[in-house]
Amino acid sequence: MTLASNRGSSLNPAQQRFRELLGKVGSGEHTSSGLSLSEAEEAMDAMLDGVATDAQLGAFLIAHRIRRPEPQELAGMLRSYRRQGPVLSSPGRRAICFGVPYDGRNRTAPLLPITAIGLVAAGEMVVLSGGNPMPVKWGITLAELMNCLGLPWGHLRLEQVQRLLVEEGIALCHQPNLFPAAEKLTPIRDQIGKRPPLASLELLWTPHQGKHLLITGYVHPPTEARAIAALSLVQEDDVVTVKGLEGSTDLSLGRACITSRSYQGKQQRLILHPRDHGFKGADPAFTDMETWAEQAIAALGGSGPMAEALLWNLGAMLWISDNQKDLNSGIQKAKELLQSGALLERLGQIQKALTAVQL
Repeated sequence: MTLASNRGSSLNPAQQRFRELLGKVGSGEHTSSGLSLSEAEEAMDAMLDGVATDAQLGAFLIAHRIRRPEPQELAGMLRSYRRQGPVLSSPGRRAICFGVPYDGRNRTAPLLPITAIGLVAAGEMVVLSGGNPMPVKWGITLAELMNCLGLPWGHLRLEQVQRLLVEEGIALCHQPNLFPAAEKLTPIRDQIGKRPPLASLELLWTPHQGKHLLITGYVHPPTEARAIAALSLVQEDDVVTVKGLEGSTDLSLGRACITSRSYQGKQQRLILHPRDHGFKGADPAFTDMETWAEQAIAALGGSGPMAEALLWNLGAMLWISDNQKDLNSGIQKAKELLQSGALLERLGQIQKALTAVQL
């Protein structure tokens, strides 16, 4: 950078460097060159460290949204999140990690919280992440839904969350409490009024480091292709993508469910037809948290308007996660767990453990 270009500038050297990175993503359709993986990591570090000004943050996020992040850019941002964010581990065991939108749901009833309890009841370890309602959608979040089930994660320290993962097989990493550097970007996200590339990043990030299966949701096919390419660049070698309800990992009852498994560089498309397995009907709607809580508890016991959707999702996830040999076996195992009362029992055990860890 020349002396003339900095004369009169009020920016410090770190902010001037961020301005250079901003110029690469904000120069327009024909002159924008994009960032390398290392440059994207550097830019994300600057945002998390509070180096960039608010004006620079807003400009970067909206410019990046308009141009769309490239796979290597998402990979660089993901490396920054991995290094600066909280870390959970499951020594000697594989975890199932879910990437879901932080800005939540507002039309269909979320199934992941109760599907996760079913997976834990079947002997799996599950890692979730979430926080408070997020712009621009401000939908219901995993953390809020867990609260409705008597599982408040918001005030736990990282070591407490780690203990629950090891002892109870489930963890939720609450962003406002455990990743405040990322949470500080929320006002900027609100002010720009559009989903920034951070929303794509959050579909790919998990606080778990070590052996795991990452299951991530998406809405548009190009999002899936970018996600798989980005994850490959950071050595995520076991990934399931789901064209789920509202961009989540929840499978629909009313339409074919498009999924894929990418394992060690090879991708296999899996299209699941609920009607072929005896499932039919509309996806349960979300009305309010109180109603959802009542229906979720009923579903864990095998009854109510969410029960069929839970059976379909749990059965499919038991197969997708290699807990069962095929989809029919997964559905049968899910049915046995529900009929035995194992899910409600497991919920009660997790509630007691979560209370005890705070004493």
